[in-house]
Formats: sequence, C-alpha cells, structure tokens
Amino acid sequence: MCAWRRLHGSVRTLRGSLLRGCLSSTAATRRQPGRCGGLTLCQSLSTGGALRNDFFKDLEDQLAAMRKKAADALPGSSWTPFEINPNLPPETADIVIVGGGVVGWSIAYWLKQKERLPRGMRVLVVERDPSYSRASTVLSAGGIRQQFSLLENIHLSLASADFMRNINEHLGVMNEDPVDLQFNHSGYLFLASEEVAHIMEQNYNTQRLAGAKVSLLSPQRVKENFPWINTEGVALASYGLENEGWFDPWTLLNAFRRKAISLGAIQCFGEVTDFKYTTHIRVTADEEQLEMRRIKSVKVQMPNSMEYQPVECAIVVNAAGAYSGKLAEMLGIGRGPKDSLDGLPIPVEPRKRYVYVVHCPDGPGLDCPFLIDYSGVYFRREGLGGNYISGVSPEEAEEPDTSNLEVDHQFFEDKVWPKLAHRVPAFEKLKVTSAWAGFYDYNTFDQNGIIGIHPLISNMYFATGFSGHGLQHSPAVGRAVAELILDGEFKTLNLKGMSFSRIFAQEPMLEQNIV
Repeated sequence: MCAWRRLHGSVRTLRGSLLRGCLSSTAATRRQPGRCGGLTLCQSLSTGGALRNDFFKDLEDQLAAMRKKAADALPGSSWTPFEINPNLPPETADIVIVGGGVVGWSIAYWLKQKERLPRGMRVLVVERDPSYSRASTVLSAGGIRQQFSLLENIHLSLASADFMRNINEHLGVMNEDPVDLQFNHSGYLFLASEEVAHIMEQNYNTQRLAGAKVSLLSPQRVKENFPWINTEGVALASYGLENEGWFDPWTLLNAFRRKAISLGAIQCFGEVTDFKYTTHIRVTADEEQLEMRRIKSVKVQMPNSMEYQPVECAIVVNAAGAYSGKLAEMLGIGRGPKDSLDGLPIPVEPRKRYVYVVHCPDGPGLDCPFLIDYSGVYFRREGLGGNYISGVSPEEAEEPDTSNLEVDHQFFEDKVWPKLAHRVPAFEKLKVTSAWAGFYDYNTFDQNGIIGIHPLISNMYFATGFSGHGLQHSPAVGRAVAELILDGEFKTLNLKGMSFSRIFAQEPMLEQNIV
C-alpha cells in the first residue's frame, strides 16, 4: 500500500512540475540519465504536450488495470486496496482548525483575510460531520441581540451585527451570488417580573453605555405596542431597537466557508482522533511542576473508512463546540491530580436543546419580536403564515440524554405550551408541526465563551463554550482569535476576561437576567 501511495505521489509531483515548466529539455537531460525509447525520460517528456499526455494516460491505464486485476482476485468483493482517497487532507498545514461550524470557518476567514506571509498560510478546517446534520450552527434558533449584562458579550454582538449588516463587503465572492442572510430586524423583547426588574434596569444602563439601542417599556407600553401579549406578572420589559433579530444560520456558515475557501483555506471532512505532541516540565514560583505540551501533528480519521492522515502543523485551534472538552482530553488535559492545573478539565460539554415549530393562524403578525419570557420560554415568528419556533432550557436536574438528537414532545406539552399560552392567549390553539434538537457547547463553569490559548498547551487556541451565543458572536470571535494568533493580542475588542485565567482562578463571569 505504501509503495502504491509513493507511486501515485510521484506521478502527481512529476505532473505538477511539468505543468509549471520546471523541467526543461536541456537541464533535465543532464540531470536524469536513463532510457526511454532511445531518449532520456525527461527528454521524451519534453518533446511535446501530446507525448506527455500519452505517457500519463498509459501509466494511469496500467494502474487502473492492475487495480482491477487485484480486485478480481478477491472473491466476492469489488473493493480495491489500491485506491487513493482524493479527500485526504494535506500532510502539512500551518494552522489546523478543528471544527467546521460557523466559529471555525469565521476563524479561517479572518486568518486568511489578515495573513501577511508572501506565500500565504495553509489553513486547514477539519469537520467531522459532512452533512452538518448534527451541527450546532444549523440547529440553532438563529437570533442575535445586544441585551446582555456583560460588556464583552455586548461588544461581541455589536461588532457581529455590524459585520452582518455589511456582509457582502466582507464575504462577497466575485462571480458568485451575493449573501442574503434573510435578516429579520424585529428585535428582542425581554419580559421581567417584579423580582428581577431592578436587574433589567442595571443591564439597560450597561447596554446603553456600550452603544446598544435598547428601550425600557412599562407593562402598559408593552400592551400598546403588542396587544396580543398578556402582561400579567410583567413589571418591566426591555426591547432592542436595532441590530437585533434573527437570520438564517446555514447561510452565514456557508458564506464564511465559501469566502475562506476562495482565499485559500482548505476543507477536510474527517475526525481528529489523536495528537502527537512533546512535553517538558516547568516549575512555577510555588514549586509546582507543570507538564507543558506542544502539538506536532493531528491525526485525521476519514469518515466511514479505516484510512487516516497525520497532519503536521504549527498551531491548532479548538473550535470543536460541544466536543472541545473531549478534544482537549486527548492531550491529557483534566487527567492530572484534581488540585492541579493539569487536573482541571475544559468545562465544556454537550447539552441538548429542543426547538419546536408550531402553527397558529391567529398568532402574532409581522410585528412579532423574538420574545423571551421571565419563565425562560421563548418564541419568534418563522416566516409567514402563522408559523413560530419556540422552546425553553430545561432545569439542571432535567437535562436530557445527549447520546442522540431525539425530540421529547412531552416536554413541549408539560414545560413550554402552558407558559406560551399564558403569555399569548392565541397560542391556546397552536399545533406542533415539527421539531428538532441540537447541542449547545455548554460551559458548565459560567455559560460564557472561552477564547484564548491554553496555558499548558503552547500552540492550541480555544474558541468554545459559548452556550448558545456562538452563532451570533461568530464574526467577532473569529476576528479576535485571528488577532491572538497573528498579532499576539486582542486588537479590536478587549476580550481578556474570556480567557482561561478566570477558570483557573475560579472567578466565573456570569450573565444576569439572561436566558
């Protein structure tokens, strides 16, 4: 098998060299002794395009005949052991991004956009799900908002909204259709009870100081603006006036991917199953011994195959979403003594969330915002014709099984519908038409993103743990990670608070009054 790989590789190398004009008849004659019908091999190849084509055609015909002969020798099987997988990733890359969701492709785009090397960086994006049927990006509700309590999240949203507003200036590709995110600017409407109304006011002040356009509404104003809402129990509401709404997640992902590939990024469908890395011991001022790691290569397992490809690389970006914690475990992170840095795992795991599509002919119309009730239940309009999507995050003790993406329809009956119908009486007559489930990359520490390099892995950067905010923040997060890699620091937004230091210091940064 190795001999056949080398033969194929030699043919591809020689073909490329000829096409680039790197072999001339005179130079090649002096360097390549040998016979080929009375001429040296390279003299023969250099006599004309037709002869070159005949040479490669004959060689490929012979290879095909030998593969067929070998396959025929295997009783009852059409499998050929000599076929080379054309989808293998390259053997080397400058940067390997593990995770081809919207965050991973955003990072790839910004790296290629910002690159300063004359020959360019080789950026490889590895995604394990070719169909994207289990990808968190495409299974989300597709919302974006500025109504957070933390400045980091507000700034990420503002920057991402600006990017989306001018998306074709960034992600447009020549001779391709323009990007249409199908952005609906209906805004978010948060409802607060008496118990948390004061927190909503504090958040409002923070948001306005950060530049977000948000308005506080009394229950009376809510009823005037949205007469279909039952305001019972509502003490205060917060409404996003601009840069909020929802869009098509799949379109954004594909726009980042298409642009990044047009700039030279490489796409590979496979799963990173192992790393090769070196270690050395570092002693801290407290005389604690730390095992430092540096990744040398990643092992990419091809889908539905025993074939794999080691890829040597200088930098790895962990954008594996819900599975980023398990990826770090391959490097021994979290397996050391419990009271040590080595024993502290990446606090990111998959959490399953249900999204229900309902139909209600008499439901809210075009003025319907993305409404989030203080009970945690949310809904928004889905197109026209009385369709909506809705859901709620389960209680910690009721977290569903993450081994599959099956939908619990009883959960809607028990936890979602009663609260929906209470807040919008028209929803008493709704009908569930479909549903799906997706995974959050849930940060169990504080439900906020982790952006930056791991202190024990000198060349692995993380962009994970966004707990439902990854899609909306992906444009700004991609730029931030590219800045860390290429500039050595955050340049555009100060996101130092989202680094690993808060986890090691056990200082969570928690959102207030936010679902």
